[in-house]
Amino acid sequence: MWLKPEEVLLKNALKLWLIERSNEFFVLQRRRGYGEEGGGGLTGLLVGTLDSVLDSTAKVAPFRILHQTPDSQVYLSIACGANREEITKHWDWLEQNIMKTLSVFDSNEDITNFVQGKIRGLIAEEGKQAFAKEDDPEKFREALLKFEKCFGLPEQEKLVTYYSCSYWKGRVPCQGWLYLSTNFLSFYSFLLGSEIKLIISWDAVSKLEKTSNVILTESIHVCSQGENHYFSMFLHINETYLLMEQLANYAIKRLFDKETFANDPILDDPLQITKRGLENRAHSEQFSAFFRLPKEEALKEVHECCLWVPFCHFNTHGKMCISENYICFASQDGSLCSVILPLREVLAIDTTNDSTKSVIISIKGKTAFHFSEVKDFEQLVAKLRLKCGAASAPYHDISTEIPVSSDSTDPSDNIEVWSLTCQRESSKTVNTEALMTVFHPQNLENLNSKMLKEKMKEQSWNILFTECGRGVSMFRTKKTRDLVVRGIPEILRGELWMLFSGAVNDMAVNPGYYAEVVEQSLGTCNLATEEIERDLRRSLPEHPAFQNDTGISALRRVLTAYAYRNPKIGYCQAMNILTSVLLLYAKEEEAFWLLVAVCERMLPDYFNHRII
Repeated sequence: MWLKPEEVLLKNALKLWLIERSNEFFVLQRRRGYGEEGGGGLTGLLVGTLDSVLDSTAKVAPFRILHQTPDSQVYLSIACGANREEITKHWDWLEQNIMKTLSVFDSNEDITNFVQGKIRGLIAEEGKQAFAKEDDPEKFREALLKFEKCFGLPEQEKLVTYYSCSYWKGRVPCQGWLYLSTNFLSFYSFLLGSEIKLIISWDAVSKLEKTSNVILTESIHVCSQGENHYFSMFLHINETYLLMEQLANYAIKRLFDKETFANDPILDDPLQITKRGLENRAHSEQFSAFFRLPKEEALKEVHECCLWVPFCHFNTHGKMCISENYICFASQDGSLCSVILPLREVLAIDTTNDSTKSVIISIKGKTAFHFSEVKDFEQLVAKLRLKCGAASAPYHDISTEIPVSSDSTDPSDNIEVWSLTCQRESSKTVNTEALMTVFHPQNLENLNSKMLKEKMKEQSWNILFTECGRGVSMFRTKKTRDLVVRGIPEILRGELWMLFSGAVNDMAVNPGYYAEVVEQSLGTCNLATEEIERDLRRSLPEHPAFQNDTGISALRRVLTAYAYRNPKIGYCQAMNILTSVLLLYAKEEEAFWLLVAVCERMLPDYFNHRII
């Protein structure tokens, strides 16, 4: 643990302590009589006896770290440990975060003052369990009073949390406190009569990033109105950065997206914003983005466990993440394995009789997933069974057929699809000159080469499906990612685009939604529909699929339905080209949900009226 810096006279201390590690600024010592064969001789025996007879409150930890000032016999004790592992962690942290920084100071006095301030900050950080928790009212009240006194911000300004850190003024770090509130980032430091006060409005932040260099191992860089500010020496820099990023994003959204805030009472009222609420929201957003789930899915529970991977014959360690409608798993051992289990697909949830704390989840298609080493697995199984009971209502079945040859005349079905390999069947009359061009030896060779590559890609995917399964609940591994990067074969594009974009889940939980929106938007006349009508004939005009009313009508319905669904975006340039391509490989309803996935989840803010 870190200790409040206190002076130690090294001349007398050497009789009781042995130096194990040292550098220019710090010394790691072990108390005589600990960890030595034979007890370290007579001196070690005496020291060990003295320590053992003292009561528990007076016992001395066997390891400690001292801060040493060159050319001085007076040292400062800054950390102690009950075992070698604990003290080594503190030593490593000092080497990685403090050592390079100390080289920038000109005098020994400045070095000592900085180390003292940093250690006191770490102690305060540990005292509030690494975060400023609102459920510790006394500490938070103290910080709030200091925040209000130092910065003089409006009374309604809500302090969210605070951290001990260092602010770099030029090449010199200043130890102090960083305060994060709903509208401002503030920093205050007062050392040796020198006061530093900094207030930055979140909506004035033009750049926010984590950086590292020779002096700063890890720091947070904030750019505001052309000025660069660097903050470092955080105990938990990732969590701090995550909250800063959220608060900055919310400030910008208040300027450009007032509708979202008006519909969200928590964000609309700054007094409702709390650190815990921001953390939960951030984790839910990361969860839904990682697994490509609908935005409404909030992360409810996380359990560490292992998942049996049958085609590799081993258990991969990771986390089971549970939301209202999904059970997801992501590995953390480098195997890049993930699984998504919609509760609508779950048939049964069981446990095993052995000591492996296992949960077995069976889904449609005679597939079972075996999770082991699940903490509190019995309570988890009971909860999941309740959820599945609620989720077992009739659901919208999604066909994975590839819509290449649909003969249906229903306008809600997909348009006629003309793939490159079967365009020869699309016309009854054949142009002789064109035929001669197609069958030219060079062109035949290129065509055969392309078809061979497509066939090889298709075969690779079929092998993957055999190993990993097919559909929403398939195992997704590094091999899956590699195959996507190599290119998805045309015959599988509609199916796999739906799957990996997450559109398959949007469509499943919204049965009949597309038909309703098409009906409601039918006959509407506004700026978006006028622009859509103008661009319909410009969408892949040379492709046979869009040289007839079937293709044009399907394109019109999808674009008009989306403009009706999302008037904030409505219709923007290039959406017609994107939708045309989607309609070549997917059914009409699927193309609509793919467009939703691209515009609202995969590339948010890309299609908008500002066209930034």
